[in-house]
Amino acid sequence: MTEGPRPRVLSGMRPTGPLHLGHLVGALRNWVELQQRYDCFYAIVDWHALTTDYADTRSIAGHVRELALDWLAVGLDPERCQLFVQSEVKEHAELHLLLSMIVPLPWLERVPTYKEQQQELRDRELNTYGFLGYPLLQTADILAYRAAWVPVGEDQVPHLELSREIARRFNQLYAPVFPEPAPLLTPAARLPGTDGRKMSKSYGNAIHLGDPPSVVGDKLDGMLTDPRRTHRHIPGDPAVCPVFTHHRTFSSAATQAWADGGCRTAAIGCRDCKAALKASLEEQLRPIRERREELRAEPARVEAALRRGGEAAREAASETLGAARSAMRIGR
Repeated sequence: MTEGPRPRVLSGMRPTGPLHLGHLVGALRNWVELQQRYDCFYAIVDWHALTTDYADTRSIAGHVRELALDWLAVGLDPERCQLFVQSEVKEHAELHLLLSMIVPLPWLERVPTYKEQQQELRDRELNTYGFLGYPLLQTADILAYRAAWVPVGEDQVPHLELSREIARRFNQLYAPVFPEPAPLLTPAARLPGTDGRKMSKSYGNAIHLGDPPSVVGDKLDGMLTDPRRTHRHIPGDPAVCPVFTHHRTFSSAATQAWADGGCRTAAIGCRDCKAALKASLEEQLRPIRERREELRAEPARVEAALRRGGEAAREAASETLGAARSAMRIGR
């Protein structure tokens, strides 16, 4: 008995700089697992990078290459999933245009991150159609592959709900071309950065996947701990310590128990706790870093993976665009 087609998954990342531990635990580990069970398309969404970085595009191409290296190094397999660059699949742009004809402006203006990012990125001029239309382009990314599932964090669910509304509106106006994509929520720890805030490239508090051990060590040495533990002899509370949050994610059960008990009783100091975390992180990051350098030395392999994925993406998206054009009675 032959198996039917696997449900399709679509996700992507903007090439805006090196990936960090938050990306690893919040998305990439999940993506690696999903490729075993779903028909996965993973896009490097370089057009999305333009929505905030349009004034200086010099770094985008380099970030695309680095992102591809990271993806392959953590275990995304071109034989099991499709890895591609968004701008190399022009169907995304055409579907974005077609959908823009049917989406009321208030739908875009109500997306929570629209005003939030305008507040956070005050140093950039974001009163552009591209920034306002970011969720619509994101919808085109998803609907171009008629994806059944989209792995997202809870903060991205409103974006996906908009995609569902747009798919529903298109289907009602024309014909049932698009499935309504559902969120694939995966529990993941929200890693704090070295300053205790959410780990983010924009905050400068991130530990990157490609950081050498010495850099990781320096960053951990400066990482905040329980603020009430001002001296070695004062017991601490692991529940409020950013370092212990990382232990819960990267260290063995035995190391976690040691760090938890030692902190609460002041049997260990923060330096001891950080030293153990360095060892745990190095154990997990070393294979990724080594694989990354192997791939960097063989750029043709990386290009081949993106080329193969791009061909598969264009084929799938072209089929969808044919159905959308037919439903709208556009073209001959």
